[in-house]
Amino acid sequence: MDPSPGLVRFSDVVGRDDFSLDHAALLIGAWDYPERDLDTYRGQLDAIARFAAPEVQTATNGIGRARAISDCLFERLGFSGNTDDYYDPRNSFLAEVLDRRTGIPITLSVLYLEVARRVGILAQGVNFPGHFLVRVAIEDAWLFLDPFAGGRALAPGDLEALLRKTTTPDAVLEPSVIAAASKRQIVARMLVNLAGIYGRNGDLPRSLDVLERLAVLEPQNPRIARDLAQLRERVDGLN
Repeated sequence: MDPSPGLVRFSDVVGRDDFSLDHAALLIGAWDYPERDLDTYRGQLDAIARFAAPEVQTATNGIGRARAISDCLFERLGFSGNTDDYYDPRNSFLAEVLDRRTGIPITLSVLYLEVARRVGILAQGVNFPGHFLVRVAIEDAWLFLDPFAGGRALAPGDLEALLRKTTTPDAVLEPSVIAAASKRQIVARMLVNLAGIYGRNGDLPRSLDVLERLAVLEPQNPRIARDLAQLRERVDGLN
């Protein structure tokens, strides 16, 4: 079977060494919205950055610049964490997050990262267990933020408390837990989240869409290759 046009587009984007995070994230969900004009949504990100830029530029230090972005997104524009329907698949589609102004930790983090990039602020995703975060460069340190909580700043004690909440009560905060995530890791985690949602719902065709994209991101991962082959057999059996 030939790959779908959506899968081909995704492969073309993430096949580059330094692909655009916003482009790859906007392609997630293309199985439901194949005709969506992604340039329109990238233009929305540009517009949000222009809206945030004056406050960012007038801030006097790194913390102020990070907070200016948070204020723009979560106070002035009203983006928020979707606590009412956390497992709605649309929370994992960046285009839907831009339309509905609500999402989950990772998509709100991608939103923050892409606005920060556009206004010249160094920000990185943090593949924190169970709850994706952002870290922003402030002079000689990192400021950790939780976009799902309106961009709340997290001190070391907050990070450890969150780690123990999302993992085990005796977990210890290690440097690896708060290290930067690569763009490939960020997109993979977005897809893994969706795989869990579609799996719980028994949605085999969309599970296949997700696994096909994970296989593109991690072509050397034998577990993904095995799961994809098994899922293809199950979906073929439905036809």
